[in-house]
Amino acid sequence: MKRTLVLLLAFTILFSTNIFSQKKKDKDEKKEEPKHLLDTLGIGLKWRSVGPAVTSGRISDFAIHPKKRSTYYVATASGGVWKTTNAGTTYKPIFDSQGSYSIGCVTLDPNNPNVVWVGTGENNNQRSVAYGDGIYKSKDGGKSWEHAGLKESEHVGKIIVDPRNSDVVYVAAIGPLWSEGGDRGLYKTVDGGKTWEQVIKNAAGESLLDEHTGITDLIMDPSNPDVLYAAAYQRRRHVFTYVGGGPGSTMYKTTDGGKTWAKAASGLPSGAHIGRIAVAISPANPEYIYAIVEASKGGGFFKSTDRGASWVKQSGHSTSGNYYMEIYCHPTNPDIIYSMNTWNMISYNGGKSFQQLGEEYKHVDNHVIYIDPDDTDYLLAGCDGGVYESFDHAKTWDFKGNLPVTQFYKVAVDNAEPFYNIYGGTQDNYSLGGPSRTRNGHGISNSDWFVTQLGDGFESAIDPGNPDIVYAQYQYGGLTRYDKASGEMTGIQPQPRADENAFRWNWDAPLLASAHVPKRIYFAANKLFRSDDRGNTWTVLGDDLTRQIDRNTLEVMGQIQSIDAVAKNRSTSEYGTIVAFSESPINQDLLYVGTDDGLVQISEDGGSTWTKISSFAGVPDMTYVNMLLASQHDENIVYACFNNHKRGDFKPYMFKSSDKGRTWENISSNLPERGSTYSVAEDHVESNLLFVGTEFSCYFTRDGGGYWKKLASGLPTIAVRDIAIQQRENDLVLGTFGRGFYVMDDYSPLRYLNERELNDEAKILPIKDATVFVKASPLGYTTGKGFQGHSYFTTPNPPIGATFTYFIKDVIKH
Repeated sequence: MKRTLVLLLAFTILFSTNIFSQKKKDKDEKKEEPKHLLDTLGIGLKWRSVGPAVTSGRISDFAIHPKKRSTYYVATASGGVWKTTNAGTTYKPIFDSQGSYSIGCVTLDPNNPNVVWVGTGENNNQRSVAYGDGIYKSKDGGKSWEHAGLKESEHVGKIIVDPRNSDVVYVAAIGPLWSEGGDRGLYKTVDGGKTWEQVIKNAAGESLLDEHTGITDLIMDPSNPDVLYAAAYQRRRHVFTYVGGGPGSTMYKTTDGGKTWAKAASGLPSGAHIGRIAVAISPANPEYIYAIVEASKGGGFFKSTDRGASWVKQSGHSTSGNYYMEIYCHPTNPDIIYSMNTWNMISYNGGKSFQQLGEEYKHVDNHVIYIDPDDTDYLLAGCDGGVYESFDHAKTWDFKGNLPVTQFYKVAVDNAEPFYNIYGGTQDNYSLGGPSRTRNGHGISNSDWFVTQLGDGFESAIDPGNPDIVYAQYQYGGLTRYDKASGEMTGIQPQPRADENAFRWNWDAPLLASAHVPKRIYFAANKLFRSDDRGNTWTVLGDDLTRQIDRNTLEVMGQIQSIDAVAKNRSTSEYGTIVAFSESPINQDLLYVGTDDGLVQISEDGGSTWTKISSFAGVPDMTYVNMLLASQHDENIVYACFNNHKRGDFKPYMFKSSDKGRTWENISSNLPERGSTYSVAEDHVESNLLFVGTEFSCYFTRDGGGYWKKLASGLPTIAVRDIAIQQRENDLVLGTFGRGFYVMDDYSPLRYLNERELNDEAKILPIKDATVFVKASPLGYTTGKGFQGHSYFTTPNPPIGATFTYFIKDVIKH
């Protein structure tokens, strides 16, 4: 028998955009400025999602179809909105092309469940919370969307549609977390979202809310939709602190659909130190209203039986306003309440006591729960680990391992053969590693991924000489050396020397494996550390490299906050830490450090002495230095991503120095004005080919930052927190905060995007050596999901064989 090996040929096309526009130009069009070369090209290179979904990510809300439990919407904190029509057997992303990826809430119109309302901007205050751009509305079950206003709200807590009139909608806008003002308060529309009015006002029409206070929770009386209760919330977060309350926090009530409001806080804690308030009304008995109040003193769980006229404390049960403060009432028993917390809590006696609901084999950190009113043993829970389903009231849980919304802070790659691995650290879902591709004909599955460290994961680093040695960290400087061959995890965190003060660690500490010396790694707190023996021993390079500011002397919300302010300095990193580090790939003695208080420090003698740079033209003072990258082409060049979003400044700050960090120039050029910069990567062949990761996408430049082009085919609107380049394969790898890892296989054609290379009528660009092998079929079939069912999660491998990329200047005629 004759056997033939078929070599698959995959084609990626770079089209000139003029082939799509053959119409004659009118006089006005002729006057337009000539387009940049990059804007005349349709770039066919596409991102490939590699997951994973093994740990999923943070869920913020559900919206369940009222007549069909199998159809529901999932609002994710950092991964958009997803829809299932088959009870989670499969999920489909339906919000990928909109202006925000961070979702606070999702609501269905009770009169028409095909009308979906989405509030963008997570409804929490955590370090990693992203900002949104207002309200969206879909009239066709999420197939299409229209922006419906409140673009400056940034964070939305709740949306309620009046059951009597779909044009009447209320929005609880928490407002900006990092700054004052914006669209904050309770907004009402009477025309389906065309116009909005902030309605919490006094008799003179003046807002009852100040520039620091918004509405975090909202309920409507099911027996009278004109009666609403709104929880006002004052809070602020910056790089250096978190303050979770203030005198603006209280409860308001209206009985006339928002025309007039009065406080409804008698019996609740009062004074200047009230934090977040959650409120819920029992559908079984609307006379029962519950509230959970965060406060410096007197907080706890409260109940009202007189429609909010007075409140009686039931217990001291409270949760963190930074991250939880959500309560849900049982559909048929008014004495049963669910409280979202690290562990889900439940009360069977109206809040007088709480106990754990049940979390066996389930991720913790809970944010939302749905109880089926017709089958109260059925629970749908959303937490930091994704979506879980229970049919026996939390005795057992089914994990939805097919929702790839993992929140990666950082990404790293190794040089393993034949396929390299991808590593990264996640928000609350460990540090993970997994393959960039597999021999498996089914693709990459959850079982291909493995844990290298527990806790919240951040930067990983791989030993250049041994891809089995992986360094992974968890919050506040926990560092582990993981041996993939044996599975051994060894703690190697640097410890203070005798008579040395404790180190100050950031939540996300910089980590790097040296390009020059085998077994050498760098790690940083407020000081920089170097180990030459894989972390067994450490050397301190210099002293404290930060400004050493006492954060309690810095103003928050216009004043120095007292030490007993709600949640002051909790759930935040110590201030005055190193957050960026780079070793020159050319000169091992040239080191760069960036701090959270806006310094760049340079050493040219391996860390013995340091030169401090404290101001940068065009960058606000004390801006967070998110990343530093020393060039591999020119020893004098270093790049910096400054990120000032934690002061409400969402501009990109992409900078370059050509004199080893002494002076800097802004190369942000045409990057979108709204989109903070997180990461930068430099091509190892073309020095002027750079990539930058922003709050909403990935961009590249062919002229060293003079002009940037969006690189987003196959990539949803998402924060690109980190970028890695696998040089052997010429692959570009993204670590996204909310949609896992993405790979652009062989991005090398981007090196040829210039007038000289694209001057011919047609051209085949250089072809990468092909990898050919026989696909494995461990599930029996070589494609699809075998007999595993539709919920079996896989992501595609790239095609086997040679990939040709070509350019054609003219129209392709069919």
